[in-house]
Amino acid sequence: MITLLIVGKVNPRVAERLQGHDFEILSLPSGNAAEITTVMADKVSGVAVSGNLSASIMDALPNLKIVANFGVGYDGVDVRHAASKGIIVTNTPDVLDEEVADTTIGLLLNTLRLFPRAENYLRDGRWVKEGGYPLSPLTLRGRHIGMYGMGRIGQQIAHRLEAFNVRISYHTRSPKKDVSFGYYGSLKELATAVDTLICIVPKTSETRQTVNKEIFEALGANGVMINVGRGWTVHEDDLADALENKVIAGAGLDVFEVEPCLPERLMQFENVSLLPHVASASVATRNAMADLVADNLISWFEQGKPVTPVAETPFRS
Repeated sequence: MITLLIVGKVNPRVAERLQGHDFEILSLPSGNAAEITTVMADKVSGVAVSGNLSASIMDALPNLKIVANFGVGYDGVDVRHAASKGIIVTNTPDVLDEEVADTTIGLLLNTLRLFPRAENYLRDGRWVKEGGYPLSPLTLRGRHIGMYGMGRIGQQIAHRLEAFNVRISYHTRSPKKDVSFGYYGSLKELATAVDTLICIVPKTSETRQTVNKEIFEALGANGVMINVGRGWTVHEDDLADALENKVIAGAGLDVFEVEPCLPERLMQFENVSLLPHVASASVATRNAMADLVADNLISWFEQGKPVTPVAETPFRS
């Protein structure tokens, strides 16, 4: 029997999907390498994880062959160390792309039109007592959207934005051959050209706090910044300064650098829409992600190949 280890808190559907196959399932809720037992060290050959998986855990599992990560982002897994040990790492691309894109459009509209505040105005009885809700100072009409990132999710966002008849441009490390939107060679050039910036880049050393004071100043007084990628990308103190000093007109955030915490300053602005990292958080999408985690493990151990290996640990048959 093949022994799998579930590290940390993973969607329970993963374990449910693995039932009925020749697997023994163990768990390590703490995600602490020091708590790996002798039985785990001797028997575990596959891991399912949502969040962090350190090199020390990999080292403590000498028979580990595959790590199935719950999420399209896998920055919490030490993939370089995995690659050095010949361990395959998989993620869950595609199945959450459209849900995240839908959420991005909703967050953008909430930020521009202040819909959550308008609903609270109604629920608090203020419509009856005070009359109509104030006009929103911002609109999506006539905006030039800058996409910082044009991967699978970025392209889904851009596809949806086309229906709103807005202009779209983008910045990535290099132009995309299959993308027709205008390309800018640097983030600052993009921010200077547009009035709305949507961040959907992964957490890498190159994206660390790249959306900062310089970018907010380039975006300008009518500018709006939306982040649905990683909190790592945005310099949150610079963002708060830009909002306080009216350097930009608003922001919408679904992700933060230290979750679930966020700077108290960001809670004070009426022109900021905040979500608790829910871009892919629907039952249907999370079930699809869990299924893909399970499918990667099942396919590896029953067919000898993963379904969605990440680029750093490519599968070669």
